[in-house]
Amino acid sequence: MVTAIAIPIILAYFYWVTKKEMQRNYQEWIELEEVAEEAIVSGKILEIHEHKERFYYHRFNHVTVLKINTGIKELMVKKVSPLRKGAVPPTFREGETIYLYGNWKHGYFSINRAVRKEKGA
Repeated sequence: MVTAIAIPIILAYFYWVTKKEMQRNYQEWIELEEVAEEAIVSGKILEIHEHKERFYYHRFNHVTVLKINTGIKELMVKKVSPLRKGAVPPTFREGETIYLYGNWKHGYFSINRAVRKEKGA
């Protein structure tokens, strides 16, 4: 009799905990796209590396790592975009001059927004 009551309660509890954890991870995954714009880096793109990484079970991120020559030194910058259905990751070209808005995280510059420099400017 006790098992007939205890087992469904235990299963319901673990279902509730798992659902709560999945919602929290979904929010973290979506928030990866928004980075506070606290600094600006501008320069010419020297190298581009793109790859896909797993965030949580069935959720993936598109990661673009750029090597930028600012004129003073070379920096590594990173753009992380959640791979959602219909989402198009940003595209960059080597040799392009760009302005990057974002902030510094864990030793690299994290990009929120990139603006291409016009040819005539």
